[in-house]
Parts: sequence; structure tokens; C-alpha cells
Amino acid sequence: MWLQTRPRTVLAAVAALCVGLLSFGMYLQHVVGLEPCPMCIVQRYTLVLVALVAVVGAVVGKHPTGRAVAAGLMLLLAGFGAVTAANQSWLQWYPPEFSSCGRDFYGMIETFPLQRVIPMLFKGSGDCSAVDWTFLTLTIANWSFLNFCLIATVAIGLLAAWWQGRKAALPA
Repeated sequence: MWLQTRPRTVLAAVAALCVGLLSFGMYLQHVVGLEPCPMCIVQRYTLVLVALVAVVGAVVGKHPTGRAVAAGLMLLLAGFGAVTAANQSWLQWYPPEFSSCGRDFYGMIETFPLQRVIPMLFKGSGDCSAVDWTFLTLTIANWSFLNFCLIATVAIGLLAAWWQGRKAALPA
């Protein structure tokens, strides 16, 4: 019902959810001291993009087509984020014997020139298969997957509401 009567509020709530999740990720990194892995960084960038799309969708929310485009983009981005989080969850459940998706800081400085090390510093350095934090027995990747699924479900609901409104506007 909210999806049909208040789509701009729903889009703003999705943006707020993304900002909250990103803030919690920053808290875990900078206060708790957990290093994000490359997959975590990809999920963060995806959350940033979902938040931006949701904000733009809320701003142009008076136009049903603009809301539909925003919902479609959110669905694609949430699907990508969910696949990344599911892949990371798989790695955590079935960790490989010798592989790590992170980089060793000191090894980078010894191996690469400085102009290549600086961009690498902005990439994740943690191990994607490591489980460093859990809440209610779920890892960060599991929670990320569930949140991306929630965002995708909201996006599908917004698209369905748009489609029903469009269908109702057509002459019989």
C-alpha cells in the first residue's frame, strides 16, 4: 500500500537504509578495527549507488516514469550487490585452502612502485573468507545479502505499483 500511495517516502527510506548500513560499515572499520575485503568494498560502492538512485528517484518522484526508472536501476544494483554478498557468504561457508582476496600492505610496498600502491590502498585488504563479526549467527556478508534482497523486493514493489498505475490509466 505504501508503495502506491507514498513512493517518494519509500525511496527516501531506501536511501536512509543505505546510509545507515554504510555508516555501520564505517563504524566496524574505524572503531571496531575490522578491515573490509574487496567484496565488502564492492558492496559498499553498490550501496552508495543504490542510495544515490533512491534519492534521485525521490526527487523526481512526481513523475511515475522517473520513479520506475529509479526502481529498475535499484533492482539491478541490488541484484548485483546480492550476488556479490552471496558469493562472499559462500566463501565464508566453504573457505578455500590457500586463497585470499585481500592484499598484504607491506608486500605491496615492497613489490609495486608507489604510483600503483596508492590506488591499491583504497581497495579492501581483508580476507573475503574470514568471519570477523556475527550478529544472530549471521555474518556481515549474510546481513548484506538480506538487505540487498529487501531493497530488490522494494524495487519490484515500486515497479509493480507503477505498472498497475499505468495499466489503470490506459483507456479500456
